[in-house]
Amino acid sequence: KMTVQDVPGAFPTVDVPDHAHYTIGIVILLVGITGTLGNFLVCYAFCRTRSLQTPANMFIINLAISDLLMSITQSPVFFANSLHKRWIFGEKG
Repeated sequence: KMTVQDVPGAFPTVDVPDHAHYTIGIVILLVGITGTLGNFLVCYAFCRTRSLQTPANMFIINLAISDLLMSITQSPVFFANSLHKRWIFGEKG
């Protein structure tokens, strides 16, 4: 059975300076915190204010919920990977 390691150059890597990993990690962390907080506030305002609960605003709340879930699930993983400067979940992850 053939694996990725058997194919030379299947996933080429590039040497990236350490400070670039840390900078990108911090930026992603800030974007994740801002996205989580902002989308949570949109959802909270939608649930608490009766006048916002219109059919047209259902699209906006759907987008806010999707973005909130992306911020919660994606940002910590990307931040942790940036700090370790590699994919931390192994071959199977």
